[in-house]
Amino acid sequence: MKMARASLAVVLLMALAAVVHSQQALTGPEAPPWFSDVFPKEEYAARRAAVMQQIGDGVAIVQGAAEKPAEAPFRQNNQFFYLTGVEVPRAFVVIDGRTKRSTLYLPDSTRRARMWGPMLEPDADAARISGIESVVPREQLEAAVAAFGQDSRVIYTPFRPEVLGSGSAGDAAGFARANAQDPWDGRQSREQAFIDHVKARAPQAQLKDLDPIVDGLRFLKSPREIAVIREATRITGLAIVEAMRETAPGKFEYELQAAAEYIFKKHGAQGAAYFALVATGKNTIFSHYHRGMARLADGDLVQFDYAPDYKYYVSDVTRVFPANGKFTAWQREYYTSYLRLYQALMTSIKPNVPVREIIADAVKKMDGVLTTFTFTDPKIRQAATAFVERYRKSTANSLGHTIGMEVHDVTRRTDTLVAGQLFTIEPAMQIPDLGLGLRLEDAILMTETGYENLSASVPVEVEAIEKTMAERGASAPRR
Repeated sequence: MKMARASLAVVLLMALAAVVHSQQALTGPEAPPWFSDVFPKEEYAARRAAVMQQIGDGVAIVQGAAEKPAEAPFRQNNQFFYLTGVEVPRAFVVIDGRTKRSTLYLPDSTRRARMWGPMLEPDADAARISGIESVVPREQLEAAVAAFGQDSRVIYTPFRPEVLGSGSAGDAAGFARANAQDPWDGRQSREQAFIDHVKARAPQAQLKDLDPIVDGLRFLKSPREIAVIREATRITGLAIVEAMRETAPGKFEYELQAAAEYIFKKHGAQGAAYFALVATGKNTIFSHYHRGMARLADGDLVQFDYAPDYKYYVSDVTRVFPANGKFTAWQREYYTSYLRLYQALMTSIKPNVPVREIIADAVKKMDGVLTTFTFTDPKIRQAATAFVERYRKSTANSLGHTIGMEVHDVTRRTDTLVAGQLFTIEPAMQIPDLGLGLRLEDAILMTETGYENLSASVPVEVEAIEKTMAERGASAPRR
């Protein structure tokens, strides 16, 4: 019996070794690490197939990001990554709607491979790893583009400036527009340079914008994407809690940022989703204050809004807490009145209901809060009333902004919230003459029957915040 058990143990160990070896074949140091393991290659292939369905007889060409002009980690742009998972600089992918095949064009990476480690090379092994049918040298793209032109194919390519993390499409577009309009600059975007090049090599071809097609796919998240965003939100929550524990009068805003970034990196984030919005005292009146240089004073409230760029996906969560760990009576009234109005909005969110009806339902609940809440300071009552009136007069068809690969992610025209949609709400309540603002924010996943608050575990009630802040932070001396 012991021999049988021993033999079984040997078999199991051999099987485990085989599994480990097969995993190392894709992820070990001897294999190219420049294809992401965020999703299986079949998911990227399904996305390309969806593009093929929409471009018909046309062909889509997407260029990857260039390496950074500094000794900084490479990050692929979002559209290219979404369709390929390939993280090699200056790569191209061609998605052919006629042949229903894709081709990856890779540059010579010999020098980079010596410095950065093994990279995908244009061969059958790269095709196996990436799931892209053909992987060839980048130099062959020139002839392919000319051939598409001779065949009068419609060529789809992204028109919008690429997003490389820590921002959104609106940021990239605004930056490109400012450069183009600056008389002392005037440079065009990489996308426009590529479009001009294609027009020169394939003058017979008609060029169309690929972004609306890819954006339409990105708007509703797949189960695997939701899982990644859920983890990004979990990390965000851990970071906010750590920042709460580290908070104390006399510290600087950037010290709270540092506490969060430790958590980001500890859990595998590749960077930040956006600059740290850590505001104390009168800095809270500014929705996107990010200087981070102010010192926390006893009696201040701190507004903390920061999240990681995790496996090319982000979250966005905001919490408010007292600098000294305890809400004063005035702060408790100010914060709690806002929180109850915020929760009235949260509890009104429903799928497949026009947003204007959600807002109307929320306003009824908010009116109830104004009636039953005990206000002692007229300024707080005035701020709360103004908050409700903004919603009463609102004609918006959205409650906040989408999240996904970008903190202000791609969107589409819709009057209702639908399953698979991810967004945040972040309404602000301000007392301008005191220079104070309040803003909470949660990550919302719409489902078929309701919604899931992905950030529900992050403390939001007064008692829970104070309890968390009484706990020891990572930088506290060991007892």
